[in-house]
Amino acid sequence: MKRSKAYRAAVEKIDSSKVYAPLQAVRLAKETATTKYDATVEVAMRLGVDPRKADQMVRGTVNLPNGTGKTARVLVFANGDKAEAAREAGADYVGSDDMIEKVSGGWLDFDAVVATPDMMGKVGRLGKVLGPRGLMPNPKTGTVTMDTAKAVSDIKGGKIEFRVDTHANLHFIIGKASFDEKALVENYAAALEEILRLKPSASKGRYIEKATMATTMGPGIPLDYSRTRNLLVEDEATA
Repeated sequence: MKRSKAYRAAVEKIDSSKVYAPLQAVRLAKETATTKYDATVEVAMRLGVDPRKADQMVRGTVNLPNGTGKTARVLVFANGDKAEAAREAGADYVGSDDMIEKVSGGWLDFDAVVATPDMMGKVGRLGKVLGPRGLMPNPKTGTVTMDTAKAVSDIKGGKIEFRVDTHANLHFIIGKASFDEKALVENYAAALEEILRLKPSASKGRYIEKATMATTMGPGIPLDYSRTRNLLVEDEATA
């Protein structure tokens, strides 16, 4: 695939033989953003786990302290007072059978899904639609809950969900290229802390094998994932 002149110029700013401290990586990500719109800053990690084994699955959520830069559209499956609480908390779409029928018909104009436990028998039928998109409500991520208001508020406030894929890769966003460096590093630190906390006891050897930071359509920046403290301190790239 032919790359744009801006992309090629961005690549030249990155030394692929080094890994960059988080603050340097964030700075480079902002410098190498090649889109005309406000690009999303993402991190990709290769984990030393076998996701085919249930005891090595890595999945969780984290509230980014500085938000994501995007207000998620939230769909809530609930009835009665739980539905009303979701509406008051700012849910974009709330319903039960009517919304289930709409989603099963192909409507997917939302970014996150919350459901009360009593609705999961019906919502479970949407697994083939929601599952592949990572939108299926799950108790482990707080999206199957009776506290619909809190779930909606968390998601609207910058809560992200991450899950290792079948190739042991993990992707998550840390904000927008327009964010200042401090905000992006703080968001990265929060996500890294939670990912490290979720290390499966059955995982042997190196847990994080590789990490890369990039903006949407921008080049990858090798990231020093071993740095877990004092991430806002200036540091030289290491070999």
